[in-house]
Amino acid sequence: MNKEAIKDHKDLGIYKIAFEAAMKIFELSKKFPVEERYSLTDQIRRSSRSVCANLAEAWRKRRYEAAFIAKLNDSEAEAAETQTWIEFAVKCNYMNVEVGREIYANYNQVLSGLVNMINNPSPWLRNH
Repeated sequence: MNKEAIKDHKDLGIYKIAFEAAMKIFELSKKFPVEERYSLTDQIRRSSRSVCANLAEAWRKRRYEAAFIAKLNDSEAEAAETQTWIEFAVKCNYMNVEVGREIYANYNQVLSGLVNMINNPSPWLRNH
C-alpha cells in the first residue's frame, strides 16, 4: 500500500472493505425478523458501522500514537463483535451461510489490516 496515495481514512483499503461490508449487512438485515429489531439487527448494524467510525477517528488522532492505537483497538473490537453477530445471523437462518462466510472473511481482512497498523503505527503517524 502506497502511503503517499492515502490522503484520507476513506483511502484505506481496510476502510473500503469495512464500509462495503457494513452496507451489505445493512441491506441483508432489512430482511431479519421484526422481533430482532432491537437486538440482533441493531447490534450488527451498530458494530459494523462502528468499525468505520473508529477508523475515521483513529485517522484524525495520528498525531498521538497512543490515541491512534486506542481507536484502532476499538475498531478491531467492533470488527470481532460484528463477526460474532454474523455467526448468530447465520445460525438463526437470517443470513445465508455462503454470504455469512463472505462477509466474515471481509472482516478477517479488516482485522488483519488493523493488527498490522496497531503493531507498526509509525508509518501512519503525523509528525506535526
